[in-house]
Amino acid sequence: MDESQLAKQISNRRTFAIISHPDAGKTTLTEKLLLYSGMLHTAGMVRGRKGRKLAASDWMSMEQERGISITASAMQFIYKDVVINILDTPGHEDFSEDTYRTLTAADCAIMVIDAAKGVEKQTRKLFEVCKLRKIPVLTFVNKMDMPGRDPLDLMDEVETVLGIHSFAYNWPIGMGKQFAGVYDRINKECLLFSKSAVGGAQRAHMEHVALDDPKLKTTVEEATLKQLQGELELLEAAGNSFSKEDFLAGLVTPVFFASALSNFGIEPFFDAFIHLAPSPYGRLADFANGEEHLVDPVKNPFSAYVFKIQSNMDRKHRDSLAFLRINSGEFEKDLVVKHHRLKRDLRLSRPHSMFAGERTTLDSAVAGDIVGVINPGNFFIGDTVSMTGGFEFKALPQFQPEIFAKVFPKDVSKRKAFDKGVKQIAEEGAIQLLVTNDRFDNVIYGAVGKLQFEVMQYRLQDEYKVDTILTPLSFACSAWIVGDLATFKKPTSAVVVTDSHGKPMGLFNTQWEKQYARDQNPNHQLVDIKY
Repeated sequence: MDESQLAKQISNRRTFAIISHPDAGKTTLTEKLLLYSGMLHTAGMVRGRKGRKLAASDWMSMEQERGISITASAMQFIYKDVVINILDTPGHEDFSEDTYRTLTAADCAIMVIDAAKGVEKQTRKLFEVCKLRKIPVLTFVNKMDMPGRDPLDLMDEVETVLGIHSFAYNWPIGMGKQFAGVYDRINKECLLFSKSAVGGAQRAHMEHVALDDPKLKTTVEEATLKQLQGELELLEAAGNSFSKEDFLAGLVTPVFFASALSNFGIEPFFDAFIHLAPSPYGRLADFANGEEHLVDPVKNPFSAYVFKIQSNMDRKHRDSLAFLRINSGEFEKDLVVKHHRLKRDLRLSRPHSMFAGERTTLDSAVAGDIVGVINPGNFFIGDTVSMTGGFEFKALPQFQPEIFAKVFPKDVSKRKAFDKGVKQIAEEGAIQLLVTNDRFDNVIYGAVGKLQFEVMQYRLQDEYKVDTILTPLSFACSAWIVGDLATFKKPTSAVVVTDSHGKPMGLFNTQWEKQYARDQNPNHQLVDIKY
């Protein structure tokens, strides 16, 4: 397609991630976007209890059993003529590394907050990543149909804890069982909702009513209306102003109140989102001449980078998919590109769009889109591919493991399947394989959180039919060692290992021991996050 057609296609993309603390409702919110886009006729709940459908975005069997998101999922669909690329991320802090990598592929983020709990620990961490990467954030205050905190207090907490101005894009009409709808502060009207199905399985009925319409008094209690009018006057007098420019610059977050479970407030939120969220913009890259330049999504030919690898999404083929975030140009099936790390050309055949673990073969995609390509071992997380070569997109962070173990197959005859399984899981970045100098038992497995090991053991059994024995090790922290390894003085009980990229790392039993190693090696650096 020509440049004007390409520009139009790219401007019609919205690529975003949903972030939150566990159980705030982000996977449910993802389901409702699918419902309102027409991709699902009935929304699946996160847990498939009492005959309910399972959440479409949680495709891994362990996710479906536990009702939590373990791995980031990517889906593409159309909502009101806008092409949506949604990245649903794990909320549990043990999987924060996967979430951080996924956030690099997003142009915008939706931050889901529980109305009863406010800004929680993991929300703060993820917001800081968005702030660091200058990703604009919309705030979705969820569970307004349940007992919760005062909306003004929640707004104040967002500002105080996260250090960003907040603007109430809409305002709740009642709370808990009295939650009847929201007041749209932009269009100056009340949006009243009523349930159309049990558990929010279908779209809620929405009615537009003026604030001074007598009909409002027949639907909403007088005390609730009086409180609403008082709070709206306070917001107008003392609240922050809003501009789209300030939002895109990360200076203000628009706040929306809703209930993802009942669908109250969902449609106006999504309608505002496609208007506010940015289309794909230029990404910084390091060029071979040592300079840093912006790669323009329209003017530059095809380029992309790998932000995620996932194995066994298709049980029939037992293959691995590399997820590419396209940063510029157009991608077509069977495109021959330059693989920057391998320094050779590769044909990218059979590109896929994803929906709940199901693949759809794509003929083309443009900047902002997320595509999956078969990975026969050519791709690592962070790899750059393009038509021209000569640059690398910014490296993705790798976090120091904090929990360590030895893992063995119970049945030694399953060793081959075990080795294949741990290799694929490590390539996904879910665990780290660390090699010691021990001649006979030289592999230590590292993880950021304990739950990662549980997932590892579950997947080895579920996907590779290998039962395992896990023996925890005493190491409590680690760091990559930068400097001449021959002159590095390690504490007696510490161990020096090599990661899967050949980089040396020290494993320490205590933080004190790690600091002691720093003090004893002034000519070396001990690095916690590797780029």
